[in-house]
Amino acid sequence: MVGSDVPDAAVAGATSRSAPAPSVAGTEPAERPAPATFEQARGELEDIVRRLEAGGISLEESVTLWERGEELARICQAFLDGARQRLAATDPAAG
Repeated sequence: MVGSDVPDAAVAGATSRSAPAPSVAGTEPAERPAPATFEQARGELEDIVRRLEAGGISLEESVTLWERGEELARICQAFLDGARQRLAATDPAAG
């Protein structure tokens, strides 16, 4: 990932699969690209949490949103782990 704060290896496992977008009755879910930044992933995760907390959606959509939220949480963790590794690399005494 050029220009990212996270090495490709740190995010590779978290972003190797794109979660399907919530489906509309009778259609196949669309693949979503992995967020390019921590802020994008966190923002999408916050939106999902708001939608789930608000209710009023079907069980199927709730499960689809939950699955996407789980994926986004893994992606956010990978970004944080990469940042932690970079910080540790700058301070040899910390490692």
